[in-house]
Amino acid sequence: MFNKVLIANRGEIAVRVLRACRELGVRTVAVYSEADADSTHVRLADEAVCVGPAQPRRSYLNMPNIVGAALKTGAQAVHPGYGFLSEDPDFARICADNGLTFIGPSPEVMSSVGDKATARKLMAGAGLPMLPGSPAPVASYEEAAAYAETIGYPLVVKAVAGGGGRGIAVVESAADLRTAYRRTRSSAQAVFGDSRVYVERYAASVRHIEFQILADAHGRTVHLGERDCSVQRRHQKLIEEGPSPALDPVLRNEMGEAALSGAKAVGYQGAGTVEFLLDDDGRFWFMEMNARIQVEHPVTEMITGVDLVTEQIKVAAGERLSFDQSDVTLIGHAIECRINAEDPDRDFAPTPGRLVEYRVPGGFGVRVDTHSVPGGTVPPHYDSMIAKLITWAPDRRAALARMDSALAEMRVSGPGVHTTIDFHRKVLADPVFRAGRARTSFLAREFEAG
Repeated sequence: MFNKVLIANRGEIAVRVLRACRELGVRTVAVYSEADADSTHVRLADEAVCVGPAQPRRSYLNMPNIVGAALKTGAQAVHPGYGFLSEDPDFARICADNGLTFIGPSPEVMSSVGDKATARKLMAGAGLPMLPGSPAPVASYEEAAAYAETIGYPLVVKAVAGGGGRGIAVVESAADLRTAYRRTRSSAQAVFGDSRVYVERYAASVRHIEFQILADAHGRTVHLGERDCSVQRRHQKLIEEGPSPALDPVLRNEMGEAALSGAKAVGYQGAGTVEFLLDDDGRFWFMEMNARIQVEHPVTEMITGVDLVTEQIKVAAGERLSFDQSDVTLIGHAIECRINAEDPDRDFAPTPGRLVEYRVPGGFGVRVDTHSVPGGTVPPHYDSMIAKLITWAPDRRAALARMDSALAEMRVSGPGVHTTIDFHRKVLADPVFRAGRARTSFLAREFEAG
């Protein structure tokens, strides 16, 4: 096991990793920007190093400063959390070149699954079902249009390096393709530094289902069931739950085996997810693979009893997984609501500011992953997440009731600060959601349409 781990992130995930390290007897190094000098992860860590100004590219994305902090403090490994540098193969490679263990898959595997066109090809070779699409990035609008004629409309133009719900454009007809192609390429270049895109058939009335994967260096790969992430706005998740109301044991086993095949095909090690689209007839298709711990990982932890972050760290240290597939049992139901400093009435516009009041709920089956404190600040420079609220109960109906009670108990306020708390309560009260019939189009149809 490592003696010291540097956490190359901020916010609630930095606190989450720090706690896992503490339980393992591992010392921690926090990195922080000037805007985060008083943050919770800085106060809880054994050591802390400022890596730059508030702007992410000068701090949390500043590879030389982060690696320098690790070497200066004697850290043996780097945990990237999610976001920022967590899926950057160059960062993983630089860590390895400097004798640091990157807590995640190898740079080669990360490159393969991070390039969505390459990932599609690899997963198709492993036998996973695929939506019709271009077999490689399309080099021109004319090439995209030619594939579109074969695929049919509606379709999506996707950035090869996309992630976090960005780099995706739905195209309803041929008249819209040229504009969507140009805008997606331009956006992909600006956000990801890679303008390549591909086209794929768009599946409208589907669920977004992801399977949690853990794999060690000794040949053991397991899945820990699924999470239903269908409640989204602009392809970004807001509510996640597990198990999915749409899966029975037979379909769960089929999709789980497919996820394992995909992970093994790329030689995956560490924690990750294989993500699928699922239609009403039980047909599913590979969507993407994420090579990191997910925001919604607590849902799986609550229904399996497995500490995913601890297992992730152990695997990176060369240890074997402490269980196999036959040990994985799904117990009860868990749901997670992302509490963001956003105004749902203004298209979820971020509302940074000072948290004058901050009170979180508690009780049996209630978990709050957070870094926020009363009097603290939600900076304008980063993700607007304040906390993740998770509830568990023996069944879905009870988990939803517990979540509604917890949301009603939570208090977050400050000058100009709006949150998604009331929005979540409206979703939980919606008959479509309560019946377990929400698809990825749910918010647009039920809420944005009034």
